[in-house]
Amino acid sequence: MADRSQSEPALVLFSERLTNSAAFGTLFREGMDLVEETAAYLDGEGRTDAKALERSVSLTYATESMRLTTRLMQLASWLLLHRAVKEGEMTLSQANREKTKVKLTAADPGPEDMIAKLPQQLQDLIARSMSLQARVRRLDTTIHAPSAERAPIGNPLVPQLNRLKAAFEQ
Repeated sequence: MADRSQSEPALVLFSERLTNSAAFGTLFREGMDLVEETAAYLDGEGRTDAKALERSVSLTYATESMRLTTRLMQLASWLLLHRAVKEGEMTLSQANREKTKVKLTAADPGPEDMIAKLPQQLQDLIARSMSLQARVRRLDTTIHAPSAERAPIGNPLVPQLNRLKAAFEQ
C-alpha cells in the first residue's frame, strides 16, 4: 500500500496561513505603533497631563495607564509570538503552547464615567487598545480553533487523481 503522505498533497489550513497574510502584517504594525505611541505619551505629555488632574482623577489616571500598559504588553507578546510563526522561528503548535502565557483578557478599563474624566489623548489610546484587543482576540480564536472545528475540506478530485497516477505508474 502506498504511503498516503506521498500520494496526497498536504492540505493547507487557512489558520496556519493567517500569520503570513497582509491583514496580520497590518495588525502587527498597528499594534507595535500603538505600543510606541502610548509609551511616548505616558513618558512625555502624559506626565504633564497627569499633574494637572484633580487628586481623585489622578488615581484613575494612574490605574488606567497601568491597565493600558498591561493590555498593550499582552497584545505585543501575542503579536510577536505570531510573527515568530510567520518568520519560521516556531511552529503554530509551539505558538499555541506559548500563548497560554499571554492573557488577551487582561486589564479591561474601568467605568466609563471615570474614563471620561481622563485627558482626551489617554481616552483615545485606551479606546484604540480595546479595538486592537478585540481584533487580536478574533484572530486568536480563528488561528487556534480546535482542529475538529477547522478540519479542512479536501479536494474531492484528489482520490481520483491518485488512482489515475497509480494506474499509469504500474
